Amino acid sequence: GGLILFAIFSLVMDVFKIGYYSSFYSCLSAIKIIYPIVQAIFVVVQTYFLWVSAKDCIHVHLNVTRCGLMLTLTTNLAVWMSAVTDESVHKAHSKLKKNMTEEIFRWLLKVGMRSSSVQECNCNSQICQIFKNGYFWLYPFNIEYSLFASAMVYVMWKNVGRFIDHHSHHIQRLKFRLFRRTFFVGIMLGLIILVSGLGVLILYEVQVNSSTESSKKSQALTMYYIFNIVCLSLMSLVCIGGSVIYRYDKRDMDRHKNPTRTLDVALLMGAALGQYAISYYSIVAIVASTPRDTISALNLTYALLMIAQHTFQNIFIIEGLHRQPP
Repeated sequence: GGLILFAIFSLVMDVFKIGYYSSFYSCLSAIKIIYPIVQAIFVVVQTYFLWVSAKDCIHVHLNVTRCGLMLTLTTNLAVWMSAVTDESVHKAHSKLKKNMTEEIFRWLLKVGMRSSSVQECNCNSQICQIFKNGYFWLYPFNIEYSLFASAMVYVMWKNVGRFIDHHSHHIQRLKFRLFRRTFFVGIMLGLIILVSGLGVLILYEVQVNSSTESSKKSQALTMYYIFNIVCLSLMSLVCIGGSVIYRYDKRDMDRHKNPTRTLDVALLMGAALGQYAISYYSIVAIVASTPRDTISALNLTYALLMIAQHTFQNIFIIEGLHRQPP
């Protein structure tokens, strides 16, 4: 379901890119227009393939199957790197256009274009601007789709030739009831936090970008950090509480070889390393900087809580992944 959601947005992004590049067919290489078309076909074919075959453990033509899956995996990673690069270049061009003279910016735009007249490649029409802004904002969905598909293809690659004991006692279907009291309360609290977070983020962006007064910017930063500190504190307490409950809930641990779970743990820890690094550098920068004001103290608290929350959350999730169902 998640893969299809990201695939739909990726296809919309490809349509926007085709429309945008078609406006410049006279001064751009044809490959620029062909690339999003081929990518859209790849997204459709791969999504159908994963939807039909994601749970298969293949036992015929093992080497050919592994080769094909690994080729698909590397293609997804290449698409992911391309999307990240394009998004970074787009942001760099936006910054350059604001900070550089028009003459230098026009010279930079000539790179990769066949026409000597840069004016012909300018995006002046309203529909062109819609296509340009549309595909730029849809890049994150394409990036997530590539990572999502890579993870699923990797699990399929690990499952090639694998035998599963279908009579094992730990394979059960868990029933999920939305309006059971505990589930309903948890979902409602989560939605409240989500909506509140979006509201705080919008207020923060508006005040920081539109206001020229330093006092209003400080107020926006203070509000942003206080909200995040409260959320991180609650999340840390909940994860600690969940780990404590695990100690009293006596269940057997699942030690069977499971490629999906191994990948989940690896991705979880790998993703946390990035946030650990950001928090670490933030702490070093705050401690080394002067003067130390209220914003610095809030930022330091936020960085420390971010490390604690990710640690407790990872412990809680990894323990849950290795526990047998009731």
